[in-house]
Amino acid sequence: MGYGDFAKSGTSHAEGNIRMSIAKFAARSFLATATIAAVGIAVPQAQAAPTPAVKLSDRADADTRAFAAAHPGAVRAALVVCGANYVLENAERLPSSDNRLATLFTYRIPGNIPNDEPTCAILDNNTASTKWMKLKLCSNWIADGCAEDVGNFTSYAGPVYRARGGCGKVYAIMKNSAGSGSALVDAIRNATNCD
Repeated sequence: MGYGDFAKSGTSHAEGNIRMSIAKFAARSFLATATIAAVGIAVPQAQAAPTPAVKLSDRADADTRAFAAAHPGAVRAALVVCGANYVLENAERLPSSDNRLATLFTYRIPGNIPNDEPTCAILDNNTASTKWMKLKLCSNWIADGCAEDVGNFTSYAGPVYRARGGCGKVYAIMKNSAGSGSALVDAIRNATNCD
């Protein structure tokens, strides 16, 4: 499941996968309803599952806010992967906004102390092919260490979580293969927007 307007069609991998799952569910529900209706049993009307609302961090910068407004499906899909209660902290096109091969998403659960906030990171593969990717999220607390996801991914690396990841670092690397000498993406960013 990748996400974004990523790929060529303007529909994300995650949105496409979600739509496929919904379509399969709908088809199965229709068949079950038709079968039950044929034998005369009353069936309650089906309701669509609610779509999670995306909340932006009060610390999200203007670029993240603009990305979220332009790509709500991508932001929502990444939120679904991270889980409930997270707010979008950062969404950054990598290696640049003009040459987007990946999108780095970081989410946090708001708390009273910024460096104690749980964080989640996802590195979305915006290419049309499998890439070797490494996503590493490190806590601001040295004793808590880092979490990482490494491998060949068609859609995304992650999610990776830190219980106290606020003000920590996130490392995002993308290469054509593990043995490639040069990286397509090589970025180190703050996991959350801290002073």
